[in-house]
Amino acid sequence: MPPLNFDIVDILIKAAQLILALVILVTVHEFGHYIFARIFGVKVNRFFLFFNPWFSILRYDPMKGTLEFIAPGQREDGSWPKPVASWKVGKTHQPRPDGKPTWRDTIYGLGWLPLGGYCAIAGMVDETQDSSKLASEPQSWELRSKPAWQRLCVMVAGVVLNFVLAICIYVGIAAHWGDDVVPYQAMTEGLDFSPEMQAAGFRNGDILQSLDGKPLEATDYSIAWNMIQPGARVGVLRNGETVEISISDSLLRSIISKGKDYLPMKVRVPVYVAKVVPGEAAAKAGIEPRDRIVAVGSDTVPSIGEFMPSLQAHKGSTVPVRVLRGDSSLVMPVAVSDGGKIGIQMLSPVEIFDRTRIEYNILQAIPRGWQIGTERLATYVSSLKLIFTKEGAQSLGGFGTLGDMFPASWSWYAFWQITAFLSIILAFMNIIPIPALDGGYILFLLVEIVTGRKPSDKFLEVANTIGFFFLLALLLYANGNDIYRLLLK
Repeated sequence: MPPLNFDIVDILIKAAQLILALVILVTVHEFGHYIFARIFGVKVNRFFLFFNPWFSILRYDPMKGTLEFIAPGQREDGSWPKPVASWKVGKTHQPRPDGKPTWRDTIYGLGWLPLGGYCAIAGMVDETQDSSKLASEPQSWELRSKPAWQRLCVMVAGVVLNFVLAICIYVGIAAHWGDDVVPYQAMTEGLDFSPEMQAAGFRNGDILQSLDGKPLEATDYSIAWNMIQPGARVGVLRNGETVEISISDSLLRSIISKGKDYLPMKVRVPVYVAKVVPGEAAAKAGIEPRDRIVAVGSDTVPSIGEFMPSLQAHKGSTVPVRVLRGDSSLVMPVAVSDGGKIGIQMLSPVEIFDRTRIEYNILQAIPRGWQIGTERLATYVSSLKLIFTKEGAQSLGGFGTLGDMFPASWSWYAFWQITAFLSIILAFMNIIPIPALDGGYILFLLVEIVTGRKPSDKFLEVANTIGFFFLLALLLYANGNDIYRLLLK
């Protein structure tokens, strides 16, 4: 078994970001259900952030005007045992004389298990509903007594608000940070490609030009994923000529099988000298800052990817090094150390390539946010077909994979980028027609609207139970993959 290399501080920072993101996403999602239930006069029994098996951290009852701390979980008969601590924070209220529900009929709480949350809607067949209550006659304030179109609106609302949230976040990012990008055409040395990409027709040094006949924009964030999709047509500039590469069905699978950290391509960064260490080999040979190293011995080194292996190949010997200085080409003998070093620091990519700064006012940020959101959604949807392949199933991850999406140091820019993407994932995953998910209820409602026949509560209860255990199995499998990769890979 390989050693476990991880930093507990890094893990805690990533976990904190994931939990905060889940708080935002789940609150918005469940609020969508809540607000539309209230619009249509449906009673909401409980609105909880995080789950609360056995006990709740906080529980607020507006009817009693009490805030309770560490309240034991609700009993099967619907009663609540005496809390550990309770405070009177408001007036005591009585139900409305006409029986219509209000926001005060809802118990609001904070659970201790940070894996989501829930909105328990009266008359909705789900894991929060007491099945004995569903055996009674439907009440006017229950969801099951409402017309199908109203129930459909309630169920769709959570998904819609998650997508709207993602768009709003992307709009905010565009307005606040703008886009700071390197156009693909500015990557003058092109890219280095993995063996799989080279087998597909790419060559090291190719400069990306177009995708499916459309010129690539500097802000096309999804290019790396979209250009390996089956049937994609990628235009590259190679030796001054445009070459079009058609992507086969096998490329995507072969890259996915390499794992989530595998890079199918990377930018070729030219070797520019940033600093020469005094007294070391490069300084003695006459190499200066801003020189560009283009050859080591007989090896051409257009990028750092070739430069470092070439030094290793010549370690412990003196080798002619060719540099470009202004309009001049100079060759000077350099003694490479036994460790493959010559005593220089190289310029970073951000110091070499011409970057483009694009700023947006709020009116410009709105269409930009919409563009990013729809592109990310399309990319994610297209990737889901991989789940049904061996490689895709093996790459499926749980909370560990989600947490690993966040950086090990706190960055609000990265946090909001990832949170917006997770909101898109949550929206789409919830719309999948699996019982126990919003999509399952939506499917049954659409069938009801088309056929005019409402499924029985018993049928919905059984379907929901099956869906719940399926999702539980999927959750265990995904998190099992995380554990397997941590311990055995």
